[in-house]
Amino acid sequence: MNITKEFNGKELTIILNGKLDTGTTPQATKEIQAEIGNIESLILDMKDLKYISSAGLRLILSLHKQMAAKGGMKVINVNETNMDIFDLTGFTDLLNIE
Repeated sequence: MNITKEFNGKELTIILNGKLDTGTTPQATKEIQAEIGNIESLILDMKDLKYISSAGLRLILSLHKQMAAKGGMKVINVNETNMDIFDLTGFTDLLNIE
């Protein structure tokens, strides 16, 4: 799992590359949480995210809840496989997906 962070003022874009699963989610959580306090808007770019497990879904849900109290969060560039997972879990009703 590689994470790239791009700041644009108070907006942070996180580009996820690889797999967001039980093995990689703790490190991703640590890296993203270190930046959450300083931003108002979060964008998760999943164009290179190959796989997401329930651990990854929990991280996304947690980020969504934290950012809802601020400026919000959106998810972009979701591939078909991950969109199917979002559909099955009801995340498409919860998240702002573009």
